Amino acid sequence: MERNKVTPDNITEEDHRLFALLSLYLNHTSDFISKEDIEEIVNYGVSAEYAFSVVFAAALGLDIVDKPEDKDLFNNYFTKMIHQLDPNEYYNNPYFKNIRIPAIRIGNSELKYEQYKPYEGFVCNDIITTQEGRQIPQIGFFEADFMFPAVLENNRIWMTITPNEIETMKDPVAKAFGNVLTFGLGLGYYAYMISEKNQVERVTVVENNENVIQLFKQYILPQFKNSKKITIIQSDAFEYAQEHMAKEKYDFVFTDLWHDVSDGMDLYLRMKGFEQDHPGTEFMYWIEKSILCYL
Repeated sequence: MERNKVTPDNITEEDHRLFALLSLYLNHTSDFISKEDIEEIVNYGVSAEYAFSVVFAAALGLDIVDKPEDKDLFNNYFTKMIHQLDPNEYYNNPYFKNIRIPAIRIGNSELKYEQYKPYEGFVCNDIITTQEGRQIPQIGFFEADFMFPAVLENNRIWMTITPNEIETMKDPVAKAFGNVLTFGLGLGYYAYMISEKNQVERVTVVENNENVIQLFKQYILPQFKNSKKITIIQSDAFEYAQEHMAKEKYDFVFTDLWHDVSDGMDLYLRMKGFEQDHPGTEFMYWIEKSILCYL
């Protein structure tokens, strides 16, 4: 009976255990699950999503049959954590439909398409927090190859437009208005989406990487229907925030300077410090909900 008693400490322990297992899997064996693994279980009359959950649990080292604590972890998290995604939902996104990415390299930066393999697990949205306080990561997969645009730095994926970026930017896109400042360029997804809005008059993008700016200006920006709304400034984000942000009277500021939660916490807190000096400006931050789970 005591084992089933839910306390804040027990929930925190389960959160930490699951996050540690996920980190190892996603960083080292994210494409471990095969089509054959899923089909074998689907033949028993369950959905591909449930089959993925079972194989995924085994890949994390969980024994959900004979170990009660592993079974509890599976029941408490996996039904809210695992999502089979529809590729058409993302391929029909305006950026995916209207922007074509060439294979180009400038300096250490490379522009190209990358892919998720069938049944490869990946983070697909912000962490959600349940009523009882569990923090549940969101893991997605596709049944077939899924191609997505990416910028590589020194042959390492640095910036992408994946379901995770699309889902986690929905609110900042929806709420942007007036004179908008965004820190971080990437492939210009955020700039493109808000430039399509009638409520957005101007978009200023601050980016420090000269190669990324060159790739964007030469190969991506000319494809934007409302490219005249967009101004690119090469600068350090914090230097610009300190020296120039107040002069331009921005209505809305969106910050996307980090690769993930691990390298984002300090940058997030540093940028949050500027809010008090701009009471008339609305600020939003990429993956803020997930970052707050760690603070």
